[in-house]
Amino acid sequence: MIGGRFVSAAGRGVARVTGPMGQLTWRGLRWVGSHSDVLVALLALLMFIIGWATMPETHDVQVSLMPVLALAQAVPLLLLRRAPVVGWAIALGVSVLWWAAVPALPDSPMPWPVVQFLVLLATLIAVGLWGRWVEMPLVIAVTGLILYLLLPGDLEAWAIGQALLIAVAVLVRWLVLSRRQLAVQQEEVENERARRAVVEERSRIARELHDVVAHHMSMIVVQAQSAPVRHGLDDPDVTAEFAAIEGSARQALTEVRSVLGVLRDENGPVETAPQPDLAQLPALVKSSKAAGMPLTSRVRLSPSKVPPGTALVLYRVAQESLANAARHAPGAAVELTLEEEAGWARLMVRNSAAPAGAHPATGHDNGGNGIRGMSERVAAVGGTFEASPVGEGFVVVATVPLAGRPQVAGLG
Repeated sequence: MIGGRFVSAAGRGVARVTGPMGQLTWRGLRWVGSHSDVLVALLALLMFIIGWATMPETHDVQVSLMPVLALAQAVPLLLLRRAPVVGWAIALGVSVLWWAAVPALPDSPMPWPVVQFLVLLATLIAVGLWGRWVEMPLVIAVTGLILYLLLPGDLEAWAIGQALLIAVAVLVRWLVLSRRQLAVQQEEVENERARRAVVEERSRIARELHDVVAHHMSMIVVQAQSAPVRHGLDDPDVTAEFAAIEGSARQALTEVRSVLGVLRDENGPVETAPQPDLAQLPALVKSSKAAGMPLTSRVRLSPSKVPPGTALVLYRVAQESLANAARHAPGAAVELTLEEEAGWARLMVRNSAAPAGAHPATGHDNGGNGIRGMSERVAAVGGTFEASPVGEGFVVVATVPLAGRPQVAGLG
C-alpha cells in the first residue's frame, strides 16, 4: 500500500502527542494510510486530466497523441510507493522523450510540460522516502546530468535543486524512523516499568502474608501442639481435637507458603504441593468431623471419572462450603453429597440452623468473596453454581460436566 509504512511510522510517533491537535494529526495520518491507494489513484487521474488539458499551451502535439502522452506522465505516480526507482526511471525517460520528439512552443520555459516536471520531482521525493540507499547516488547523478543538459540556462540550478529535494526527503525519512524507534523504546520502558510495579506489588503482598498470616498460623500450630501437655489434658477426644486443629493449621500454613513462593518468584520454579483432588475429599470430611462438625457424607462418584481441573474445583467448593458452615453456623448439622447425574457431577453441601447458644464467627466476613470465588471456579469449567438459604439453613450446589465444556445457559 502506497505510503502505508511511512504513515504507519509517523502515526506511532504522533500518537505520543497529546491534545486536540495531536489527536487530529494522528487521525488524519491514519485515514491517509488506510486510503493511500485511492488518493494516489486520484492524484494520477488529476495529473492526467491537467496534463491533457494544458499540453497544447506549451507544446505542438497532435490531438491523437495527447491522451497517450498524458497517460505516460501520470503512470509514474502509481509506482511511488511500490517501486519508486522504476517510477523515477519512467518519469525521466518520458522527460527525455518530450525533449527529443515533441517540439516545444517558443514561449515554453522548459522542454517538457510543467505537469511532467512535477511528476519527475514527485518520483525523486519518493526515492528519498522509500528507495534503497544504494540507489540514491545513481538517481541523483543521472537526474542532475539530464537536468543540466536539457534545461535552459536560467533553470540549470534544478540540477542541484533535485539533489537538495532528495536530501530533504531523506531527512524526513530519518526523522520518521527515529520517532518510530523512540516510540518503541518508550513502549519498552513503560512495559518494563509496569512489570517492575507488578513485581514490587507481589513482593509487598508476600511480605504482608508472611508477616501476618504465616505468623499467626505458626502460632496456632505451636499452641495446638503444646496445649494438651501444658494443661495436662488426658481426654483422648480433646487431644484428638487439638491434633486436628494442628493438622488443619499446618495444611493452611503449607498452602500460604506455596502462595508466597508464587508471589516472590515471578518466573522461576516454585516448590508446591500437588493440587488436591477428590481423592483427598475423605480426608477433608474426616478433619471436619474431628474438629467437632456433625457432618454426614455420601459420595457416589469415583475420583477416576473426574478430570483433574474439575476435581480441584469440586474439592475447593466442598472445602469452602464446610468452612462457611463451621464459621456461620457452628454446631449445625451438615450434609455433603457428591454423585453423578447423566454425565455431570453434582456436589451439595447443606447445613441446618445453628443450635441455640451457638456463637457464629464475627469479624471474619469475607464480603461474599468466598461464594463469588466458588461461582467463578465452577463457571470456569462450564458448570452451574447455586448458593441460597433453605429454611433456616443454607445450601450450596455445584454441578459440573465430567467431559468437555458444554455450553451452559448464561455462560455461552
